[in-house]
Formats: sequence, C-alpha cells, structure tokens
Amino acid sequence: MRAGAEYFVAPTEPAQRRYEALRSYFVDDATAAEVGARFNYSPATVHQLAAELRGGHTEFFRSSKPGPRGPRKSARIRDQVLARRAEDRSVTEIARLVSMGGTPVSAQTVWAILHAEGIERLGRRHVGPAPRLDPVKAKAIAEWPTGARYECDHAGLYVLLPALVELGIEELVSEAHYPATKVLSSFASLVSLLLVKASRAGRAANAFPLGADPGLGLAVGLVAIPKATHLTSYSYRIKRSSNVALLEGLARRCREVGLYSGEAGFNLDFHSIRHHGAEVPLEEHYVASRSQRTRSVLTFFAQDHSSTEMVYANADLTKADQASEVIAFADYWQRVAGSEPGLLVFDSKVTTYKMLDELAARNITFLTLRQRGRSVLDALAALPPSAWTAYNLKRAGRYRHPHIHEEVIRLKGIGVPLRQIAVANIGHEHPTLLITNDLSTLAKDLFGRYAERMIIENELDADISGFHLNALASGLPLNVDLDTTLTVLAGNAYRLLARKLPRYEQATPDRLWRHFLDNTGKIAVAEDHVRVDLAVRTYTPVLIDAGYPELDLPVPWWGGRSLRFGFPPR
Repeated sequence: MRAGAEYFVAPTEPAQRRYEALRSYFVDDATAAEVGARFNYSPATVHQLAAELRGGHTEFFRSSKPGPRGPRKSARIRDQVLARRAEDRSVTEIARLVSMGGTPVSAQTVWAILHAEGIERLGRRHVGPAPRLDPVKAKAIAEWPTGARYECDHAGLYVLLPALVELGIEELVSEAHYPATKVLSSFASLVSLLLVKASRAGRAANAFPLGADPGLGLAVGLVAIPKATHLTSYSYRIKRSSNVALLEGLARRCREVGLYSGEAGFNLDFHSIRHHGAEVPLEEHYVASRSQRTRSVLTFFAQDHSSTEMVYANADLTKADQASEVIAFADYWQRVAGSEPGLLVFDSKVTTYKMLDELAARNITFLTLRQRGRSVLDALAALPPSAWTAYNLKRAGRYRHPHIHEEVIRLKGIGVPLRQIAVANIGHEHPTLLITNDLSTLAKDLFGRYAERMIIENELDADISGFHLNALASGLPLNVDLDTTLTVLAGNAYRLLARKLPRYEQATPDRLWRHFLDNTGKIAVAEDHVRVDLAVRTYTPVLIDAGYPELDLPVPWWGGRSLRFGFPPR
C-alpha cells in the first residue's frame, strides 16, 4: 500500500470508522464477525449499523454547496434584520421585507436574531392610523386640577415614588447642576428620562406610551411627560460632570439609608455595549454576546460587594484611558466616603501594572488575576505535591476543594512585594494565578472572594435585561453615559422598593416590574393629596402587606401634597 493508506485501514475518528466498517460489510462482503474484529465492534453492533444505514438513518457526507444557513448568508440576513429594526419595524414587517428581497425568513427566525443581539420586542402597536400625542406641551402644572380623575396605563410606576423621595431625587438633580430649558426645569427633564428608564422602554425614542398617558405627568409635577424629541435632544446637552455629581450624591444618600456601605469592597468590570447603527464615531471593543470585536461603547461599572448594588458607572471612556478608570473610581469613592475604597477585585484586563503600583502606593488593597506565562507555569509544574495545600471551601457549587500554592513575588513596575496565589483543581488545565497586596488574609479566603466576583456579571446581566442597557439611544459615548447613570439610579430605586416588599428583597428588576410596576390604575387629585388606585392583581397582597394602603407620603415637588394608594375591589 502507498504511504497514507493507514488513514483508511486504521481510522481514528468514530464517524470514519463506522463508514469503513460498513463499506467492508457491504462492498467487500466481509462477515459481521470479521468486520467487528477489524474495527473493534461486536457482531451485533455491525448488524445494527447496517440496519440503520438501510433505514436511511445514517448520513456521512453533506453537500458542500452553501445553503440558506451558510455563514455568509446568515450574516447577510442578520445585517438586513438589524437594519430593518433600526427603522423601528416589527418582527413580522422585517420578515416580510427580507423575504421580498429574495431570502425567505420567518418571523420566529427574525425574533431569534434580535434576541441574540439583546434587542427586545417593540411595544404593542395600535391598530389603524399611527397614534399622535395630544397637542399639549409638557410644562409645569400652574394650578393643580383638584377633583380631576385620570385613567392611567402606567399607574404602577407610582409605586416607585416612595423610593425616589427617600433618595432625595429633587436635591440630587439640583446639586448635580443639570441644564434646564425655558419651559422645563432640569428636575422635570431628568426625572422624565428616569421614568422612561424605570418603565423599561429601552430608549427615549420609545417614550410615546408614557407621554400619551394623561395621568403619569402628575408624578413629575407636569401636565404631561415630555415627548421623545425633547428627551432625546435634552440628553445631548448633559455633561459628564453632572452625571458624576449625581452619582456622588446618590452614593452618599444610599450610605445614609443603609443600601450599601462599601466596607466589604467593590467588584469592578467593563462591559461593551454594541451599537446597532452605522457611521458612528465609536472604537471597536470585544463584545461578549457577539464573540468578536465591533463598534461599541465601553462602559465601566463598580458594584458594592456586600449588597451587590451598582454604585458607579462611566461610559465616557476610550482605549487610551480605560486602564486608569480604576484610579478614577478610587478618587470617586474618596470624595463620597472620605476614605479610600476597600478591597478592589477585578480581572487582569481592567488595568495595568502601572495602575496597580499607584493603588499600592495609596494603600488600596486589590485582588486580580495574573496572566499565565510559560515560565511561571513551568515553575509551578515543577513543584512537588507537598508544595500544594488542599482546602475545603464552604461555598455552593463545584470546585470546593482547591489546591493552593502561595509565595511572595516581585513584578516589574510595581514597587511593593505582592502575594501570588496559584489555585489548581478547579476545572482548568493550568492553575489560576491571583496577585494581591494583601499579605495577611488567608489564601483560601482570597480565592473564595475572587470567585464571588462573578456575581457582578449576574447583576450586570440583570441590569442589561431589566433596563435595556444594550439598546443604545445613541452612538455618542457622552449620551450613553447618561443612560448608564440612569441605570444605576433606577437600579438603586428598584432595590429600595424591594427592601420594603416581603420576600422580594433580592428580586431582579425584571421581576419587580412584572409583579408590581407594570400595572394600570386610576389617579384622583384632591386638594392635599393624590390618590392612586391600582388595579388588583395576583401580587397586590404583597403591596398591601408592605403597608401601601396606609401610606401618606409628602412628595416635595407636589407643592405640599402627599401620595396615597388604594386597592379597590374589582
């Protein structure tokens, strides 16, 4: 036989081995026993393989001709779907238009593509001519309409008002020096944007249902919620300095009400938000949901480890300054709390050795990953088994029995000695390397602490899905920065609400929205209060148990009026 024949006579791949065995059985007329002895099958298995082939249940070769699901065609369909969605078209409209272009596609396939991109469904469309807003402009209420009653499709959002009052939202906006217009105050514009965010509408352009709701404007002290044109144009006037001031005031207030303290340290991470349009002045960043680098906005988040609450966000970042963002957060927390932040935990891509050296010089404790170089791995592989210590971690999940080796090392560019903790037996081919300037905490506790850092990804996912953070309103980072700031604010308000509801303390924003905020009701304006009668639903008893029927809360921006709730029977 010629060289290379062993590929056919001694196949190693299972599919090829079955093919050669069946060929020998059918073409060479070998017996089942002979075939089984040659290819390591039992005679019964050979007969079964032959029966499956005769029945048409075996396929070894597929056509190399690109079909509808070929990679190029799939990418082209995806691009067409995203382009049509950018035109605000529904799933069925997109499927019809793409099919008219010569590529048949179903509405379900269109929805699968949009869902994979993190794009939510559009709201329910009205039948008939496109609805239009009443010709009333958003403006402050000059004289409250005592005795007026409104049917409110978004009355459930009033359940969030006590949390906004507790956070002191009016003072926060005032102290952040947001811009105002000739007609609307900065408070009216920003809180209107916050209501759009809290309603999970995704972007300011989807604000029509709120602006068309005559009862919702009262929540902000307006005749009506501003239209999308105002909300969009207003967001472009906001400076990063105002967002930072709002976050600082929010953090101080959250510390006062006990929402978080920062004493257990912070988890830090980046998140790339892909833009679904074209011709935008954005850099390319790795987008995990697409597993590729593409035009996107790089955002930075800091999470309080103990409460899992987001405390800081920044979308005004570039590749050139992203490594210094960990220092910017340390400065931010110094202004908020008057002291350096506690333990900072992040992965190796968040910053550089130069920034680690600055953190160490400021006596800020950090815990991060070290990239695994070949020389380091070879040195660890040469260690005797006695150099590794086995631990039993009291935590849920797998890999509770790590093997740990630790040593004090020096890294170029960092002026202080660091502690390197190598962790094996956790499901990876090579040991995981942690480095820290904490020289006293037990190694197993530091490893457990880093493993807990993964909760920031869970919380980020909850915010992304709960507040549609991936649905960018703009391709400009400064504009997206307001979106991330409002996400932190809305998330804190949702959490304050959750703390008041029995058994909902750790509920996600999506669950809180579905159970309590996505509700209709009737608004009645009295001389000294506004009464919100919410429609009775499955989870209404939770609100009743939380004391909402007895609530009589003064709302600072209502001119001395208070908020009351009612739950009338159906």
